Amino acid sequence: MPAEWSRHRATWLSWPHNRETWPTQLERVREVWVRMIQLLSPQERVCLLVNDEPTRQDVIRRLTNARAALDNVTIFQIPTVDVWMRDYGPTFVIRDSQESALAFNDCIFNGWGGKYESYEEDEQIAKEIASLLRVPVFNHPVVLEGGSIEVNGLGTCLTTEQCLLNKNRNPHMSRREIEEFLKDSLGVDQVIWLGQGIVGDDTDGHIDDIARFVNPATIVCIVEENSKDTNYSLLQQNLERLQAARDQNDHKLSIVPLPCPGPVYYEGARLPASYANFYIANGVVLVPLFDDPCDVKALGILHELFPDRKVVGLPCTAVVAGLGAIHCVTQQEPAVPSGP
Repeated sequence: MPAEWSRHRATWLSWPHNRETWPTQLERVREVWVRMIQLLSPQERVCLLVNDEPTRQDVIRRLTNARAALDNVTIFQIPTVDVWMRDYGPTFVIRDSQESALAFNDCIFNGWGGKYESYEEDEQIAKEIASLLRVPVFNHPVVLEGGSIEVNGLGTCLTTEQCLLNKNRNPHMSRREIEEFLKDSLGVDQVIWLGQGIVGDDTDGHIDDIARFVNPATIVCIVEENSKDTNYSLLQQNLERLQAARDQNDHKLSIVPLPCPGPVYYEGARLPASYANFYIANGVVLVPLFDDPCDVKALGILHELFPDRKVVGLPCTAVVAGLGAIHCVTQQEPAVPSGP
């Protein structure tokens, strides 16, 4: 599995439409999607799923008004329940040989441990994309969401015990069996296990809200500075694990702390707001912002870590009311390197 900063052919997205996810925020959320596509389309192809023809026409109108690079946007009429492409979409892999080839892993998507039965219908989306791309598919009888794994492209994977060892995912598999599956399916040699995810994360602790590779040897890890906050101790434990961890070559990793925004609430419930839920695309890094004083600090840290990319913040207070942000709704399709 290539690292996210490797060259992309495309980014896959689904157009937001579910009013159960965003009862009052849907129009603001759609504005964020338009801005994402506006930023991504000059850099790489954007493949967008919509539910019907009226939606397709509406999207074209919005993107035209935003002056997005429409010639680099492909819209497919494939109905979805919701937008969480990172979790129900394909996880792309590349076979290294004399002639590299693209394929992807299709794992079971069970609505984040059976929490949302209607969302399990989106498990078919990966198969729909396979028929469009005509690439080999590795079907695995294992529950795994894309947001629960993070790789450096050289053989190291990050994940969490709270998610992958949860009995609502693969109760028949041991820790060792899950680790072997990750090694075989992602082409990694080392799996680094963190503990728990942040408060409010209904995915049971996805890694893409707490720790991310920014290059093969550097990880950003969110930390809570307020010792009275519920997230404080669990994030300190994750930080300590990373500081002791080794990569695929038994080398220590550089760990860069990334702040947490202040608590974000909707209807009395705390939301999983995290600056770690950024997306690395060709030439640009899209970062969720939460109208918080720490927004500027987080952007500054990521700007220093991505000197070859434009780091752009997107207002995601409305988006995270749906319990996810930018990384949760994107899925990169790597560009296949040409042969020798």
